[in-house]
Amino acid sequence: MRNPALAADHLRRAQARLRALDVLYDAGSWADVVRESQEVVELALKGLLHAVGVDPPRVHDVADVLEAERDRLPAEVAKDLESLAAASRSLRRDRELAFYGAPDIVPSGFYKETDAAEAREAARFVVASIVPTAE
Repeated sequence: MRNPALAADHLRRAQARLRALDVLYDAGSWADVVRESQEVVELALKGLLHAVGVDPPRVHDVADVLEAERDRLPAEVAKDLESLAAASRSLRRDRELAFYGAPDIVPSGFYKETDAAEAREAARFVVASIVPTAE
């Protein structure tokens, strides 16, 4: 089922959160940049899937769905599919750790500026790859 309104909402919210990443980055809140970058990527990719008529599963990493639906994606997006899927998988792995930590990991001490910069760039790449083609 194609839902253009839901697709547009996801993409608009991904763009808004993308701007919020800069605020978190400027505050030196590296773990929060990583966590929010994952949410930006998830919203953008789910928006893309809605735009092409795929109802995405309620999971945080939709890389497998993107790969399975490659033929439904716009050519401009499909050319970057491997990078989009890699961003989804990579950031998904850090989702909970960046937010909750672990018995031996405090997120604010574990994540470094380089982690935040990479996550933010991945989120920017995903949004830039999708928004012009899905709107």
